[in-house]
Amino acid sequence: MKSIVLYLHVHQPYRVRHYTAFDTGVNHNYFDAGAGERENNIEILNKVAHKSYLPTNKVLLKLLKKYPDFKLSLSISGVVLEQLEQWAPKVLVSFQELVASGRVEIVSETYHHSLAFFYSRSEFETQVRMHRDIVKRLFGHEPQSFRNTELAYNNDVAKWAEEAGYKVILAEGWDPVLGWRSPNYVYKPVNTNAIKVLLKNYRVSDDIAFRFGNHDWPEWPLTADKFSHWLSEDNDATNFDLFMDYETFGEHQWKESGILDFLNTLPKEWLKTPGHDFMTVTEAAENIEAVGTFDSPNTITWADTERDLSAWLGNGMQKQSIEALYGLEKHILESNDWDLIEDWRKLQTSDHFYYMCVKYFNDGDIHAYFSPYETPYDAYINFINAYHDIKSRLLNKGVDL
Repeated sequence: MKSIVLYLHVHQPYRVRHYTAFDTGVNHNYFDAGAGERENNIEILNKVAHKSYLPTNKVLLKLLKKYPDFKLSLSISGVVLEQLEQWAPKVLVSFQELVASGRVEIVSETYHHSLAFFYSRSEFETQVRMHRDIVKRLFGHEPQSFRNTELAYNNDVAKWAEEAGYKVILAEGWDPVLGWRSPNYVYKPVNTNAIKVLLKNYRVSDDIAFRFGNHDWPEWPLTADKFSHWLSEDNDATNFDLFMDYETFGEHQWKESGILDFLNTLPKEWLKTPGHDFMTVTEAAENIEAVGTFDSPNTITWADTERDLSAWLGNGMQKQSIEALYGLEKHILESNDWDLIEDWRKLQTSDHFYYMCVKYFNDGDIHAYFSPYETPYDAYINFINAYHDIKSRLLNKGVDL
């Protein structure tokens, strides 16, 4: 038996608007862009919804109805669920219809898409609980699987996930960690008892997510039958973990590239061979035996060439910003000011630090593609001004910083 384990991640942050030093201490609105500014969060959400979420959900719902063996897993950050509920309820309904099929699993994560695990374990656990609560409220679903933000994984994250009761955790199948082994199997995290780890096959995942529309790619055009044939050639594999952003379909790869046609055809091409099926991430962990242990003492992620945290913490601006923000945790939580706490948590979203990256070449191009700012320094200035306003709000409450 060979299984495709398709996992898609849905996320849109609350982007920090053009927030100047003159706003500090006067205007506490960090996230809603006004008239004349670059695209605001509502506009971006609606654009992505109409290019990606709605057409992709339509294709997926059709596939779920047509193929009883078709299944997938997805994670949806709490901050994008908030935005969908407030500004795009019809899009939220389209996700709810997928989950209602009983063959779409939701993966647990941090509510605010943060890197809190590496700075505050208590804040991290609070955000995971918040995410579980909103998933249960909106979907009636209790997650059994876990992914840390940006697939940020190490042995400690896996141990925490097992102790939290999850059956499986997701990670990048990164060559320096795997060595000679293949990501096309299930593994057990080192120093754990029951939890399994599924590893992204980044080569075939990135064929879809990054190379699909590249006419200079030697394998272009990528068709569903060609792709299914590639996977079938690995005779001993048990699972092909295709992990990517949901926005791959229609946004990163435009509809005109044929990406939605590829998705629409993939189940037919894969399932026509006996012994082929689809599994959710939890089903894969429950039904496929681990072939060995996965040992990752250092943190790996699914971002950039290095596959580490340098996409978010690779320069002084990024480190200063995130350390300063978490340095306010005790005073923020003790304020019992929900608006202040929520603003502080929205500023934890990892995208803010991602936009401050100053890498070059392909990695730099990808960061620039996702950023709403002209330069990484603009991202830093807007963020740090918002941070100083957070501090001023604490000072106005009599907090001695």
